Amino acid sequence: MSIGSPDFTVLVGLTSLAAGLLGGMLGMAAGIFIVPALVLLFGVDIRHAVGASLVSVIGCSCGSAASAMENRLTNVRLAILLEIGTTLGALTGVVLGGVFPESSLYLLFAVILLVSAYQMFRKRKGAGATQDFEGPPDRWATRLRLNSSYPEPMTQQEVAYRVSRVGLGLVLMYAAGAVSSLLGIGSGVLKVPAMDSALRLPIKVSSATSNFMIGVTAAASAGIYYVRGDILAKLAAPVALGSIAGAYLGTKILMRTSNERIRKWFIVVLLALAAKMFLAALQGGGPVRGI
Repeated sequence: MSIGSPDFTVLVGLTSLAAGLLGGMLGMAAGIFIVPALVLLFGVDIRHAVGASLVSVIGCSCGSAASAMENRLTNVRLAILLEIGTTLGALTGVVLGGVFPESSLYLLFAVILLVSAYQMFRKRKGAGATQDFEGPPDRWATRLRLNSSYPEPMTQQEVAYRVSRVGLGLVLMYAAGAVSSLLGIGSGVLKVPAMDSALRLPIKVSSATSNFMIGVTAAASAGIYYVRGDILAKLAAPVALGSIAGAYLGTKILMRTSNERIRKWFIVVLLALAAKMFLAALQGGGPVRGI
């Protein structure tokens, strides 16, 4: 199959829909699933795969944002604040690129993923447990009006939550941006555990807010890839359309799934990615890309 053929377009669109569905539910960029699929299953050049992935991330972010905003899951004020830390971290990663051996970076990232999975595992509680989200008041969260609430269809109640440890959250977002920039890995896989554990947000709010944030970062990177000529319209179009549909459906499923089950799924993904990073470290830092 060649890029642009009907069979190729349909299969890539369906694959992107599945990736967008998973990304929309977990607050991760669909590119972390799309790039390996395009390279390994369809034989697409890595540069074109990453370029199409960036377009899919923008589409995934827009698709999930529409549904998440409708259901009041996204904390826009918090997303804008945390994006400052992520952007500064990404710039730092660009400056430090090439300073550290790739194998050691992959090993470090695998350890971070395992720690994040452990923290999320410890936090497991029953769905809709209100005490899970009532952390101590944070003066910056109060001043910036970051505390909010969302309707929980599982319990038919309004779930109020407080944003805790804003300063720690900014530091973790900075670290997530730096590590993701160094490795070419989407920072959503680190943002969601950080918001879930450090900021003590409901996992649904963490996922929706992360999806809102990754679109902003991807839009900046996509411009660079477009100028380089690495974004092929015949490849990016089915990837974007599938991702948008999948992300929209994923967020709909997110609203109707318990916090406990979403956290379990995310832990499984974190463990799988940690294993992937350990293998990359043992192989000397092979290319592991996904925006």
